[in-house]
Amino acid sequence: MNGILVRLAITALGLWVATSLVDGIRADDTFSLILAAIVLGLVNAVVRPVAILLTIPITVLTLGLFLWPINAGMLWLVGRLLDGFDVAGFGAALLGALLVSVTGWIGNAFIGDGGRYEVVMIRREER
Repeated sequence: MNGILVRLAITALGLWVATSLVDGIRADDTFSLILAAIVLGLVNAVVRPVAILLTIPITVLTLGLFLWPINAGMLWLVGRLLDGFDVAGFGAALLGALLVSVTGWIGNAFIGDGGRYEVVMIRREER
């Protein structure tokens, strides 16, 4: 359960970064950001695998780069589903998807499989 909440917080942080830096993405309040993070997680769990499966040929041709527009489409879909979260257009969704992905990538680098924080400490021994 901890892992889900931590990843939800990371996604909400990524959405907050996107709303702060991208003109076309807007959230009414903090509750809208948290709700958008939940819906984005559900959309990524249900709709995204189908979209990836249907676009395998173009994804292979672009060496996986077509996953970026798929992620943008998922963010755009969340904007269409929620009233308090708005994505103005596909260009804003592309930039927002990039910011959410980078934030998630950085945040998840410190989170283990069980949702625990993982930090590597190196101690030097003096000789």
